[in-house]
Order: sequence, then C-alpha cells, then structure tokens
Amino acid sequence: MASSCGTQLDEIENHDELTPLQKHVMFFDVNKDGIIYPWETYQGFRKLGRSIFRSVLAAVLVHLVTSGKTRPGKWPHPFFPIVIKNIKYGMHGSDSHTYDSEGRFVPEKFEEIFKKHAHENSEYLTSNEVDELLKKNREPKNYFGWVNARTDWRVLFDVGKNKDGELTKEAIRDVYDGSLFEQKAKELATMK
Repeated sequence: MASSCGTQLDEIENHDELTPLQKHVMFFDVNKDGIIYPWETYQGFRKLGRSIFRSVLAAVLVHLVTSGKTRPGKWPHPFFPIVIKNIKYGMHGSDSHTYDSEGRFVPEKFEEIFKKHAHENSEYLTSNEVDELLKKNREPKNYFGWVNARTDWRVLFDVGKNKDGELTKEAIRDVYDGSLFEQKAKELATMK
C-alpha cells in the first residue's frame, strides 16, 4: 500500500504528466495526496467565494456522484473520496466534450463552443448563451448528464464571469486546466 501511495504522490507532484482534467480538479486536493475528500471540496468552494450552504451542497453532490466512479473496488468508502488519477471515469454525458475520454483537452471542441454559441461576441458567452449550449448538448434521456452539465456550467459562470456578467473565452480555457480556480481564490484572498 505504501508504494502505491508513493507512486500516486509522485504522479500528482509532477504536474507535467497530469491530464488537463486531472489539473482541473487538483485545486480541490488541499493536501496534494492525489485524493480529494468532501471537506477538501468544501474548502475549495469556500476559497472560491461560495457560501457555506453552496459549498456543503457542492461537496456532498460531487462526492456522491463521482467517488464510486473513480475509486477501485466495488464497495463504497465511508468518506466518498475522489481519486484524481481516475477522474476520467467520473466524466458525464450531455457536455461540450472538450475533454476526450482520457481527460485530454480537445481544442477543436473548445473552439466549437464559441462558433456555435457566442452570438454577441466571439470572445465570451452570456448567461443565455450558456443556457443555449446546455440545451444543444443534451443527449436524449441522459437526465443525469443534463443535471451535471448544468451544475458545472452554472458554477463556472458564477465563479468565472467578469464584472460585465460575461464568461470570457480565457476564463473558460483556464477552467479546463484548473488555473481559473487558483486565480479566483487569489483574487478573493487579496480582497479580504
């Protein structure tokens, strides 16, 4: 067990070998051990300026939905951890498919978001354009994916929008590699 944990730590510490999807969730791994626990997700959302209620709700829902998919074995773990190296198994349908099945960033799919949905300006999305994107990406009868995609994009919009209420192309690109979370947390910390 110790060697397995050591290998996981080595993989996590070498950010160059992580997929963009793994980097995307690393912000929430407070102790950088390669495993995200609900209390770490809660702390991450609080750093992003979310209320206590929203942070608790996010931590509970994210871990209930994702933990079992990323953990090896059949039995649920009482603390519902998310294993970062297996995060690709936690992906859901009805989304933009900007990550491929291995968690790698797909630039063409990213650009497609703006070609199809950025009507006012090709450099940002409005709230209505995000809603349009969500409706167009719905896979038939994939209700679970619809809810997850809506939650992901609404949180992203809330956290990433600028002072004009627009979600810029740069902010969305930064969320795909996780750097937006770090930027927003630093901004909020300096405001206190």
